[in-house]
Amino acid sequence: MIRVLLADDQALVRGALAAMLRLEADLDVVAEVGAGTEVLDAARRTAPDIALLDVQMPGRDGLSVAADLQRALPRCRSIICTAFSRPGYLSRALSAGAAGYVVKDSPPEQLVDAIRRVHAGLRFVDPALAAEALVGGASPLTGREADVLRATAEGGTVADIAEVLRLSRGTVRNHLSSAIGKTQARTRAEAARIAETNGWL
Repeated sequence: MIRVLLADDQALVRGALAAMLRLEADLDVVAEVGAGTEVLDAARRTAPDIALLDVQMPGRDGLSVAADLQRALPRCRSIICTAFSRPGYLSRALSAGAAGYVVKDSPPEQLVDAIRRVHAGLRFVDPALAAEALVGGASPLTGREADVLRATAEGGTVADIAEVLRLSRGTVRNHLSSAIGKTQARTRAEAARIAETNGWL
């Protein structure tokens, strides 16, 4: 049996996934949680082989949780299962140690296949998203530019961002200008929105 932990903040989605997976003779759903902060404790308690993680959850996002699981429970392999079909998220998920990435509008058989492949030691990436990632490439933003855009998305002024990131206002303006150019945006708010949409933040 392949032991599966489900983490999704939407109870209806979580319940539907659990019901679907329990129809498979070789899959056993051993835990269901609704927040990223609950995953590690549940995994330690139930020893899953696979953790199926949503990206956006309360407390901690699925990408951070995948990295936590890889460090704390390396035998538990993570699959990101999300509505976000974005190359940036895929890249970040793989960097965090996830072994699979499935988009929620995929056919159910694809998710089941992903679980079996990842359990067998392979990787699985949604084929359409993998093709898009190859064409689109990696994030053009530096780490500092991404930090500045994240702070911008939270509504910070240049002075606020400079204080939070411990940078000078001039450095913040330079990073914003560079990020606006790289995203081909007109304003810093638009640059933050484009970066978020592409999964670069």
